[in-house]
Amino acid sequence: MATAKGNVIHKHFRLDSKKLKRAQKVLQASTETETVERALDMAIDEYERNKIAVEANQRFVKSGIQVRDVFGATGS
Repeated sequence: MATAKGNVIHKHFRLDSKKLKRAQKVLQASTETETVERALDMAIDEYERNKIAVEANQRFVKSGIQVRDVFGATGS
């Protein structure tokens, strides 16, 4: 996800250079800035996926449905 020019701010971080280079390689990013941007996007996406999964699980549990395995036993 690209960052709009108006949203760009300058920050200074102390980062482990080996970890940053490894992430850059793994994420196939051409710059360190792109590496951090991609990592942040991935963290935000993961949070959103987890939030959706938790909400779906809560709806499932609240539905009261009984799940049985192939032998007829319930999962409770």
